[in-house]
Amino acid sequence: MLSFFFLSFFFFFSLSALQIGKTSCHLEINSLSLPLCFSPNVCALQQILGTKKKYFSTCKNWYQGAICGKKTTVLYECCPGYMRMEGMKGCPAVLPIDHVYGTLGIVGATTTQRYSDVSKLREEIEGKGSFTYFAPSNEAWDNLDSDIRRGLESNVNVELLNALHSHMVNKRMLTKDLKNGMIIPSMYNNLGLFINHYPNGVVTVNCARIIHGNQIATNGVVHVIDRVLTQIGTSIQDFIEAEDDLSSFRAAAITSDILESLGRDGHFTLFAPTNEAFEKLPRGVLERIMGDKVASEALMKYHILNTLQCSEAITSGAVFETLEGNTIEIGCDGDSITVNGIKMVNKKDIVTNNGVIHLIDQVLIPDSAKQVIELAGNQQTTFTDLVAQLGLASALRPDGEYTLLAPVNNAFSDDTLSMDQRLLKLILQNHILKVKVGLNELYNGQKLETIGGKQLRVFVYRTAVCIENSCMVRGSKQGRNGAIHIFREIIKPAEKSLHEKLKQDKRFSIFLSLLEAADLKELLTQPGDWTLFVPTNDAFKGMTNEEKEILIRDKNALQNIILYHLTPGVFIGKGFEPGVTNILKTTQGSKIYLKGVNDTLLVNELKSKESDIMTTNGVIHVVDKLLYPADIPVGNDQLLEILNKLIKYIQIKFVRGSTFKEIPITVYTTKIITKVVEPKIKVIEGSLQPIIKTEGPMITKVKIEGEPELRLVKEGETVTEVIHGEPIIKKYTKIIDGVPVEITEKETREERIITGPEIKYTRISTSGGETEETLKKLLQEEVTKVTKFIEGGDGHLFEDEEIKRLLQGDTPVRKIQATKRVQGSRRRSREDRPQ
Repeated sequence: MLSFFFLSFFFFFSLSALQIGKTSCHLEINSLSLPLCFSPNVCALQQILGTKKKYFSTCKNWYQGAICGKKTTVLYECCPGYMRMEGMKGCPAVLPIDHVYGTLGIVGATTTQRYSDVSKLREEIEGKGSFTYFAPSNEAWDNLDSDIRRGLESNVNVELLNALHSHMVNKRMLTKDLKNGMIIPSMYNNLGLFINHYPNGVVTVNCARIIHGNQIATNGVVHVIDRVLTQIGTSIQDFIEAEDDLSSFRAAAITSDILESLGRDGHFTLFAPTNEAFEKLPRGVLERIMGDKVASEALMKYHILNTLQCSEAITSGAVFETLEGNTIEIGCDGDSITVNGIKMVNKKDIVTNNGVIHLIDQVLIPDSAKQVIELAGNQQTTFTDLVAQLGLASALRPDGEYTLLAPVNNAFSDDTLSMDQRLLKLILQNHILKVKVGLNELYNGQKLETIGGKQLRVFVYRTAVCIENSCMVRGSKQGRNGAIHIFREIIKPAEKSLHEKLKQDKRFSIFLSLLEAADLKELLTQPGDWTLFVPTNDAFKGMTNEEKEILIRDKNALQNIILYHLTPGVFIGKGFEPGVTNILKTTQGSKIYLKGVNDTLLVNELKSKESDIMTTNGVIHVVDKLLYPADIPVGNDQLLEILNKLIKYIQIKFVRGSTFKEIPITVYTTKIITKVVEPKIKVIEGSLQPIIKTEGPMITKVKIEGEPELRLVKEGETVTEVIHGEPIIKKYTKIIDGVPVEITEKETREERIITGPEIKYTRISTSGGETEETLKKLLQEEVTKVTKFIEGGDGHLFEDEEIKRLLQGDTPVRKIQATKRVQGSRRRSREDRPQ
């Protein structure tokens, strides 16, 4: 009965194993079974479902049932040239090798074989020599552009023969001889064939993948490739300059001085955005980047790799470094290439003599070309939206440098979002630093100033970097004018000291009274970095006032107990590596054990009720039990009784007569000394010579050296001109009494303001042909005052309304020139010309 059970179990297990084998691979009727796959000379053919892409390999190198993220069907068969034998595993029999022409038929490259025949190449590859033939598969010829194929078939003796010679090398080269980056001359005009041998085993020739390799012939070797090779004679630069659809990229490459570098020797990969891709960019973004030489150069270099990456070599996602310095991820999705996870490649594998080009329909913008606000991702949209709504985004000037400390979206609670906008703006201002600080520039104890004027402290731990109460998550980036760091919570700058926090919260009144009784108040008020574990009043339940007095009387004991709750350094609960016990030395000298578990801080295995209460000189973690160092014995019966009443989680040692050691405490005091400094007044001696005595304002002249300067005189300033020598009035000036106004002369577009004390206004008007001579005569006379002089009219004093009309343009009015008196300098303007 037992043996029957084991036989049944073995039979069931065998059927299960067979079923697993059938489902893991797609086996054709003529294919080998999965166990035979690992026998000699058996190859695997994988085809991506929904595509025509096929991959041939030995069983050792197959792609585990998936290529480019797509499932594959798998067919196991004898490798070319080998065959099965009845009753034997694998493919132990081998066919005789043939010349290159015959081998083309063996590997199934019958179209290449036929073209070799009609082009008169057959005689050459059947004869003496040693050749390597990269033979396009039948499907490769079918996929060739029909016009190109007709052109080859219409001129088989020249065009077709040359095309086939460009697929050949004049010596035998196995795949192991084809090294990555190698350029080998073909048999057509020595045109180069670019070889790439990738780490995943894929070998390409001018980006055509070898799908059947190393088919040995008597006079060479045949490698079957997946496409027809095209002749290469141009560089990447040549292609860009000739391609109309890359005119926008060409202009950007010229602006950033990148274009010429793409004409040099190398092995480049260019992801070239088409004109349509540039049209998708917001105009403002494109103009800003192109107007910034550094940003435009970064943009261009971000599209270029310093390695040649053919599409056929990409079987899964991989990260590559660009010339800009940052990385991009290149992957595949079936037949499509993806860049940074997005399908964007319109045309791939445009091979040039210094690399390969893939045309893409999106412009790739590196972080280094972005404004700091553009660095935020999908998880920081609440922060960026608030920054924009509250007017802070406009303050981030493109020519400035900033750092955004951006909380994730779920850090903003409904209560926070419903705050008064003025308060919310203050909170956000403390998430923007005045300087650009990268992740690698942060260090423990560093202080950073926000645009809100607050100083934020940096704490660096083994696996975390925190600023105040909040720790970073992955995603820090640096842009053109700043950096961004992502935080789990809203940052709350500390406002009060440890002592002030304890005093403010009634939950800690008993612990605070014991702390003050132990003369430790000053320790918690002075500047420093401390971590304080504070028991709530609940931790002292059951302790009588008498027992409290007993505890206070033993000052050494009380200090030891209180100082066991204090640790040098600021240790934030969220900064601890989860699940790992952190051992800290307390100020008392004994060790305390901290561990973060499921966002809860354990202190000596006791759950903290509240953690990360920030203060200006440390952080507070709240516990509901009095802490005591397990390694310190008690030698007093009364004290032991009190402590046993308060502390249940450990067994306190008792050693009769044992005493607590005295702990030296250093307290720093700050003395402010105010020194009154009497200012020294320097007397500058000088002299002014009054020249003109008139009923109007005093006129003086100060001689200075230097170029004259025109300055607008503010209302209320005294206007004085200081002149050495005899006074001479050399220009005609119209003076109008009244309230000073600004008068703008259209010719000079300069503003003039009349200032000074009230004086009588005088108008001089002329008519007739003697105006100029009359004015000259007046101006040549040495006078100190000009009175009203009217030719051809009955003069009268103007009333207020008439003055207004004059100033409004009814009658031409001369502008007024005024100069402010300035000691030690001269303000001078051009002489007025009569209007």
